[in-house]
Amino acid sequence: MTRVARLILALIVGLAVLTFAASGVVESTVRQWSERDMEARALLVLTGARPALADAWYDPAALNKQLDALDSDQRVIGVAACGEDNATRASTADFPAAFGCTDVGPRVRDLESSFTRKPRDWSIVATLPTGLALVSAMPVQVNGQTLGFAILVHDLSYIDTRQRRAQTFLLAIFAALAIMAFGIPILVNRQARREWSLELRDLLRGRGKQNREFQPILTDMRELIGRIVNEREDDPGRWTAERLKHTLNRYLQGEKVVILANREPYIHHRTPSGAIEVQHPASGLVTALEPIMRACSGVWVAHGSGNADRDTVDRRDHVRVPPGEESYYIRRVWLTEEEQQGYYYGFANEGLWPLCHVAHARPIFRVDDWNHYKSVNQKFADAVCSEVDSEDPIILIQDYHFALAPAMIRKRLPAATVIVFWHIPWPNDQRIGICPWRNELLEGLLGSSILGFHTQLHCNNFLDSVDRYLETRRDREHNAVVRQGHRTLIRPYPIAIEWPVRWVEEADSLEECRKRVWHDLGLKPDAMLGIGVDRLDYTKGVEERLLAVDRLLERFPEFRGRFSFAQLAAPSRVKIPRYQELNDTVEQLAEHINNRWGHGDYKPILLLRRHHEPPEVFRFYRAADLCYVSSLHDGMNLVAKEFVAARTDLKGVLLLSEFTGAARELTEALIVNPYDLEASSEAMALALTMPADEQRDRMRSMRALISQFNVYRWAGNMLVDAARLRDAERVSARLTDPNHISTAV
Repeated sequence: MTRVARLILALIVGLAVLTFAASGVVESTVRQWSERDMEARALLVLTGARPALADAWYDPAALNKQLDALDSDQRVIGVAACGEDNATRASTADFPAAFGCTDVGPRVRDLESSFTRKPRDWSIVATLPTGLALVSAMPVQVNGQTLGFAILVHDLSYIDTRQRRAQTFLLAIFAALAIMAFGIPILVNRQARREWSLELRDLLRGRGKQNREFQPILTDMRELIGRIVNEREDDPGRWTAERLKHTLNRYLQGEKVVILANREPYIHHRTPSGAIEVQHPASGLVTALEPIMRACSGVWVAHGSGNADRDTVDRRDHVRVPPGEESYYIRRVWLTEEEQQGYYYGFANEGLWPLCHVAHARPIFRVDDWNHYKSVNQKFADAVCSEVDSEDPIILIQDYHFALAPAMIRKRLPAATVIVFWHIPWPNDQRIGICPWRNELLEGLLGSSILGFHTQLHCNNFLDSVDRYLETRRDREHNAVVRQGHRTLIRPYPIAIEWPVRWVEEADSLEECRKRVWHDLGLKPDAMLGIGVDRLDYTKGVEERLLAVDRLLERFPEFRGRFSFAQLAAPSRVKIPRYQELNDTVEQLAEHINNRWGHGDYKPILLLRRHHEPPEVFRFYRAADLCYVSSLHDGMNLVAKEFVAARTDLKGVLLLSEFTGAARELTEALIVNPYDLEASSEAMALALTMPADEQRDRMRSMRALISQFNVYRWAGNMLVDAARLRDAERVSARLTDPNHISTAV
């Protein structure tokens, strides 16, 4: 039931209760008024007739005539005259025997004796076979001497009729009010919606007055229609690498794309034997972007971090990748140890990283780190500008390492279309205010043409931050920020993975993967395996994950000796004290849990602290019974999507932290709060006992989503938006160029 339906039902029930209560009040009021009216009428009749009755008291014929005269009123049932001895002197034919002189007389005597100055009338309401009746009596006196008393019985059955009429009238009034209360707003609402729809339809067709209130809706609808038309024109099916390449050729005429990211997709590392090997870093950023570069070609500008990187580049610091395919270039930028310490470890990862993640680590800001951050951003911006081959290139800048680079690039290439994608959460305006250089960060990011985040919440947080700390204009029609004449669009682009995943296509069969993982880990044939795949980072909730395993074994003894959890933990940022502390804590925690529950060859925690190449990671994905993503705060987390992509058998269960962007999309996973160890351990138990049919249903639904909303669609949407924006800016530049106008004239 919708909220509106519940509200209407509550109002109807309230109105019914009010009507019932009012009906009771009306009934009581009508009865009281009628009885008082009849009592007053009886008193008036008896008082007026008393002299005539006294004169005829001793003449039976005359007395009967007087009683018949009183009985002529249609509401009078009967009249009787009683002597002092309570004997009946005369009565009308219909006088009810239940109220004879012998019954009423003593009551009148008691009432009369209590008043010495003047006689009082007496009356009661009684029930007769014909209905209610009012019985009234009054003494008859002559010169102060009481002759007897007269009894008058009035019919009160008309009161029921009067009550029914009043109740009917009341119900009619309430029904009319209900119709007015509900009917009129409904009619007004329908008419308003009709007029609103007609006006919006006219606006979409280019007719009618351009109302300002419709502009945000029109913008969103046109954007959506444009995307739908684009997808229908290209291919109504799934986005692929070929489709992305075709789309970019159509919109960008085959131009190369320049990506700026701190991390390079391939690292050349020299082994102790002197041989050079290629490593693929454990990074969600690399996972998302590398398929795009293979599909589109171009240049990836990144920090050359491998100890053999210099040995593999040409004289322009370029190297072609991937090995054996060589579809695009990496341009490596070299940093000194001091620059690396200040820019990367210092400001980026001791300052911005904890600032943007609600994971209970205090951000640290140092002036020297900030200075290195500025100088390194300038160095990378210069490298990007040296790689472009036009005045208005399309440049993709990735993540929090380069918040200042967009404005630096804009300064050298004013016509460039710069897309920035912020891969981590953007904090609220109060939290970003902690940073001493918050204004500079915001100004740097507003140098971009499009600024993308994973979720609308992060977009809203950024807009709130700009509103609070900078003098800008909010363009609500286009969901943009305008500063010093430059407009930056703020958009949500939930990041994804490639589909199909090449590591899955190249992987061994599911049976072979499971057999090999079981052999490598020394597991028993009937063992059950859970996995976690992360950099060893405090935002990933690795400690909470291991504690949940400990609680599982404590609460559910049936899993002891059988369930093991393998944590693939790539070392990360080991020069930062907080990461060193995490490394020690995780190791000690794993040892504690193994000592508590392990025995013989059985270890519940298998901590694999080393770099794992994608083929090995996907082997674990395909072998495990469950995968637990327990991030305490995360932008998206692509491990969750990789696990789903790896399960071509539709088996396995995903446990997913509610504090990840992925939880908004993969709703068929078991969504948990990683801080709640009771609920997390219970979810693990549920996953390990989940029927195969339910596993298939959940996995099939999630795979359908990530196959459609894959990285090619993510990149295509961003790059097509950028291309359209660039086309619009080119048209605007021609229209505002005086030379162009004069030539045209």
